[in-house]
Amino acid sequence: MTDMDATDQAILRILTADATLKASEVGRRIGLSQPAAWRRIDRLTQAGIFQGRRLDLDAEKLGFGVTVFLGVKLAAKGRTSLEDFERAVSAIPEVQTVEHVLGLYDYRLRVVARDLADFERVLRRRIMTLPSVGNVESNVLLSEERRPGPLG
Repeated sequence: MTDMDATDQAILRILTADATLKASEVGRRIGLSQPAAWRRIDRLTQAGIFQGRRLDLDAEKLGFGVTVFLGVKLAAKGRTSLEDFERAVSAIPEVQTVEHVLGLYDYRLRVVARDLADFERVLRRRIMTLPSVGNVESNVLLSEERRPGPLG
């Protein structure tokens, strides 16, 4: 969608911060009526700009105090091994994201665990036993700052 204006971008910024807001509240914040705001939100939705709405959970408050980013290099490359790895790693509940990347590693995983001992268990028993896993590099998250993204 290339015909987005400043009002559309303002709507995206508002809903990125809080996707639960109703069209009336979005409109109030940017000076539009509820029907006008709803029509714009609907147009953005129909254009596929929104990829769903999600709820961000506080992993630490749920008992997952450790977040680790893993770089995973597959031992053998090939279409089948990529699909097998993606299917298997996506089935591990502690793995929050699976990103196929270009660079030193083939995949970047975001993994949560209760503590470092729990992470070691997940790594040894679940991740290192997956099809085609070669080298793995772990980076423990110390802190995280949420950025608003490309729309400001």
